[in-house]
Amino acid sequence: MTGMTARFVRFGTALLGLVAAGWFLSGRAAESEREGYPTDWSHRHLVFSQPGSDEQAERVARDPRYWQHWYRQNISRLLPTDAASPISDAGSAHFDAPAGQGLWSEDLGNGATVGAENFPAKYAFQITSASCANDYVVFATGLVGSTSQASVVAYNNLYSGCTAPVPQTYWAYNTGGPILTSPVISGDGTQVAFVQTTSGSSGLGSLVLLKFAASTTETVTAPKTLTAVATTAYRTCTAPCMTEVPLVDSHGTQLDDRTSSAFPDYTHDIIWVGTTVSWLHKITGVFRGSPAEVTTGGFPSQLNPGNPNTLSSPVYDYASQFVFVGDYGGFLYRVNASTGVATPSAQLDHGTGIVAGPIVDSTSEKVYVFASSDGTTACTGSAPCTAVFQFSATGSLATATEAVVGVSSLTPNPLYEGALDGNYLASANATGNLYVCGNTGGPPIIYQVPISAGTMQTVVAGPVLSNASDPCSPVTDIANPNATGGATEWFFAGTTGAGLGNNCASGGCLTNFKDQQWKASTAYVVGQQVLDTHFQIQTVRTAGTSKATAPTWSTTLGDTTDDNTVRWLDAGPIAADYATWQASHAYTLNQEIVDSNGNIQLVTTAGTSRTAAQGHPTWSAVVNGATTDNTVHWRNVGAIATASLAAAGGTSGIIIDNVVSSTTQAGASQVYFTTQSNQTCTTSGGTGGCAMQASQSALQ
Repeated sequence: MTGMTARFVRFGTALLGLVAAGWFLSGRAAESEREGYPTDWSHRHLVFSQPGSDEQAERVARDPRYWQHWYRQNISRLLPTDAASPISDAGSAHFDAPAGQGLWSEDLGNGATVGAENFPAKYAFQITSASCANDYVVFATGLVGSTSQASVVAYNNLYSGCTAPVPQTYWAYNTGGPILTSPVISGDGTQVAFVQTTSGSSGLGSLVLLKFAASTTETVTAPKTLTAVATTAYRTCTAPCMTEVPLVDSHGTQLDDRTSSAFPDYTHDIIWVGTTVSWLHKITGVFRGSPAEVTTGGFPSQLNPGNPNTLSSPVYDYASQFVFVGDYGGFLYRVNASTGVATPSAQLDHGTGIVAGPIVDSTSEKVYVFASSDGTTACTGSAPCTAVFQFSATGSLATATEAVVGVSSLTPNPLYEGALDGNYLASANATGNLYVCGNTGGPPIIYQVPISAGTMQTVVAGPVLSNASDPCSPVTDIANPNATGGATEWFFAGTTGAGLGNNCASGGCLTNFKDQQWKASTAYVVGQQVLDTHFQIQTVRTAGTSKATAPTWSTTLGDTTDDNTVRWLDAGPIAADYATWQASHAYTLNQEIVDSNGNIQLVTTAGTSRTAAQGHPTWSAVVNGATTDNTVHWRNVGAIATASLAAAGGTSGIIIDNVVSSTTQAGASQVYFTTQSNQTCTTSGGTGGCAMQASQSALQ
């Protein structure tokens, strides 16, 4: 162990004492029983690769978000037999219900949607255990609230191991107007914040702060109507209650916000949010004090008075003390959090504008920005390119590195944010991969952007998601080190139509792909899979321990790669869909299908398959096992490394809850999202925009 690493371990051990006392949640001491953490849109935009120096360790460890991130990456969570309920006493947890309820889908109302760029918000009440009573997920409906329509709703009793029915409505409120951005949750889980706008073309935006209370009677169609109390009365009001902070410019004119989600700074009890006409707002006292917009010292700050555009979502970096935010004119701004002084980049996006908040790696001080069109003629057919730009958080914004992720057009689809993988977040020098759903001028394609020591490398194109030029959702990556059968990792992306996923019938589709990366000196068992550097799946054919350095991967279907005592079988390029077996069909060499057991079968000898009367052959379930099918010979190259789920109109952004083994608690490792169009919502009944939960691996 190096001296620096040893010192950081000691430093981290000392800070864990503060964590256990609840300090990491909100920058102040909290009750020890409230050792939970929120997961919302903001936690995927401010991330932390591992510190590689004393300076980095001391800088990032002072941010409570670093410890929230650390716990997500390192702590297995259990569902206890006795779930305390310090937030509320509504609903006791029982754990003898049969498993298998799995995926659920709740009707949020006719036309309910918040769009592709917005996310639900999840709260895990304990850092070490999952709770049926107190873990909850919040969904905005995107609809104007009324006595028969909630504008925001939360569900608890989330997991299939909880007592039926799963889920249950935790609370549901009509707050008066549509919520068209992502909700966020306070560090202790007792409050929710979001921006609400009045309806109409020239709406008025306000930050809403809400204290909730559990209810056994509220539903999406029978919500409780809340009336805002004065901001001075909010801290002492009895839940459920809410207050509103109007978002105003320096002249006191109220502005609208339908594009910029609130970003909470837990340490300083501040929320940052953008509005129209290039204004960035700073609201203090949000969760612990008296809420008020700062109107002195340079705030609110109009970032580009000469070319004012609507802002997208801001990201505040505690380490650098800057706010990073893009606008729909295509510019990125770095804003001094104390003075409001903004430094702009050159125009980065010449298409839809920067519609997604940047991803900021607080440890390595890297900023990643996503542009639908770079305005050049450098891509195929002299077209502009879809691009990811990388900046230094503290360096010049005049200098950027560009990674091209497909072709753009004069009227491109928007480019939403990608996701950094587990290798990147676990590395001490910002080394890993960024996955982006790009190609905004044509059918959406997933791209892998390798990053080595903080520098973007040659981009690798992966699977196509749609047969048409449909936009994507943001990409979400989930590394689950506790999965049954060994550590695994998946990334998720949705497309609005013509989806290629096997279960999507050419409609809106959510698809996931295995992207577990190879690891050195690791014991592998038969059947485990990794995604290699060529965007191909490699399956363990012979168990063993890998080398200290990565092997040279074979790119030939069915070929073997030797890796110390491990032998890998090339299962081919990862894909969104696979054909199924057909009777009396002429198969050619190297065609692949998914068999009735969910394994990929590779044609090793061309021929014609059995007749319909004979039925499909008895497939070998053994990796590298052979199957004879009339004159066709097949080889099992491993389990299918993708899954899909129909989602009308595509999906919103996707969040996760836990990373635990399926043997720990049924249904406790899930993803959450909403559809963008109406469909049948299976567990609640009815047709509308659906709030959905799905398994991380199988989307079912």
